Amino acid sequence: MSDTPPDRLSVNPRSPHFDQQVLERGIGIRFKGQQRHDVEEYSISEGWIRVGLGKKVDRKGQPLTIKLVGPVEAWFERPAEGASKDAAQGEAEG
Repeated sequence: MSDTPPDRLSVNPRSPHFDQQVLERGIGIRFKGQQRHDVEEYSISEGWIRVGLGKKVDRKGQPLTIKLVGPVEAWFERPAEGASKDAAQGEAEG
């Protein structure tokens, strides 16, 4: 697995952009210079995030979201399983 997060990702299992393996590593999101923890979906190339509107839900029980536009940065919070061993060996040698 690469160290670059996907361009677009969603936490909703019904979305075509949902990826459980990527989400298990943890994704950090910075939007307009501030770190956000309430992001439902993001797109780096299109420059937007979707966040929930409190506890409001639609008639199907899905949370209502609003799309915010601006610069988006994403990173992995934990390294890949194989990469952590390689990085530890490189630091011990250097």
